Parts: sequence; structure tokens; C-alpha cells
Amino acid sequence: MNRQQLFENIKLKQSFLCVGLDTDIRKIPQHLLKEDDPVFSFNREIIDATAEYCIAYKPNMAFYESLGVEGVVAFEKTVKYIRENYPDQFIIADAKRGDIGNTSEMYARSFFDHLKVDAVTVAPYMGEDSVKPFLIYPEAWVILLALTSNKGSHDFQLTEDKDGERLFEKVLKKSSEWATEEQMMYVVGATQGKMFADIRKHVPNHFLLVPGVGAQGGSLEEVARYGMNNQCGLIVNSSRAIIYADKSEQFATFAAKAARDVQIEMSQYLKQKGII
Repeated sequence: MNRQQLFENIKLKQSFLCVGLDTDIRKIPQHLLKEDDPVFSFNREIIDATAEYCIAYKPNMAFYESLGVEGVVAFEKTVKYIRENYPDQFIIADAKRGDIGNTSEMYARSFFDHLKVDAVTVAPYMGEDSVKPFLIYPEAWVILLALTSNKGSHDFQLTEDKDGERLFEKVLKKSSEWATEEQMMYVVGATQGKMFADIRKHVPNHFLLVPGVGAQGGSLEEVARYGMNNQCGLIVNSSRAIIYADKSEQFATFAAKAARDVQIEMSQYLKQKGII
């Protein structure tokens, strides 16, 4: 999916919501444990309930890899189900990969040749040769970690050099030499608030993947105010607040309501910006 297709879908659905499929088998409704593949069964119902309100899904690989082969199979089935039933959805593998060149090449082959996702999250701190192998796929996206939502982000990402340039700014400036906004996005946590204005000074046109809205306490209003550009430029992820909105047999109905509530709020911000 290219940038224009993504933008058109945002306008069509009046939404820039990404539903995070952080599916923990210990948290899904108990009745699903009787299924042959409980994780996939849960994902399928969540997807069917929320697809009309979101433009992307982001399965986090850790939740699937923790279950061994069965979890990886559930991940692959989930991606295939989205592809076959909701082809307008942007699929992000939240894997945070990043290694020396030949290893990154294998990671890229896994996600883009085999799994056929649209994007993968990548850690930038081993430099250009660890990221370039992901960029040889012209229809795929690299989503580079820039300024994350966790407390520990302050340990390194906000450290300054002798000229006052913060590490996340150095990452933005250097990595923007490797690819354009047609192929690279950045992860910026919703809890960073006004810092989005600083991000936009360096990458005004790139899409930003924004986790941390919902259970982590990030403000969607602040994200939209400081981070939105003329083509929206945001994919805002919500995981637990949507997929675990309820644990009864009606969990999908509650997930749909939670997703719709976010979509309605997003629609207001898109209108305020004159995008729709």
C-alpha cells in the first residue's frame, strides 16, 4: 500500500486508527480456549468487529512468538485473514528488528516476501546497513523507532550532544537520508505530547506511528494538535483499550464500540484540519 492509498483510506473512513493485536492468551475470554486456535479465533472476531472503524492492524510479534510454533501460525493466519477479507487494511508487523546487514536481509525477507505485511518496525541504532535491507522492497514500509512512549525512552533518546541536539533528532535527520516519506515512517509515542512539534520540525511530511493512546494514557487530542499534517500523517495505535474492552462472550461488541468511539473523535480532528 502506497502513501496515497493510505491517505485516501483515512479520508474514506474518517479515521487514522490502528488496532493493536497484542493478543495474550491469558487475557482473552475463557470460552475461546476451547477453540483449536484460540488466538486466531480472538483476532478474527476483533477484526470483524473493528475493521470499519480503523485503517490498520498491528500485531505485536512478541505475543505470538511467546507461544512457539502455534503462535507464529496464528500470526500468519491473522495476516492472511486480513488480506483476504479486508484488503484495504494496512498491516504492520510490530517486530522491532534491527541487526547487521545479512541478518536484517533475512528479517526483511521473512516479513515482506513470506508474510507479506505492509510494514515492519525497525530499531535504528545499528545504523544504515541494518535498515537498508528493509528498504529494497518498493511497496513496503520501514517504521523506524524515534521517540517511544515508555518511561525508559528518557535514558537515551533525549540525551543531548555538545550542540544540544537530542539523540532522537539525530536519528530523524540521519535516517531521512536513507528513504523518503514514501517508504519510511517513525514511531513516536503518544505520551510525548508537545514533543510532536519538535518531531515535525525534522520530518514534516512523514507518517508517524503513534502507540500509547488508551491504556498507556496518551492524549489523542494532543497527538492530533501537534502531530497532524496536511495529509494527516498519523497512524494512532490502540491495543488493550479496544481488544480487552470486555472479557465476556460479547467481547467483540465492546471492542467495536471502543473502536468507534476513537474513530468519532478522530473524525473531528480531521475535520478541524480540513482534511475531510
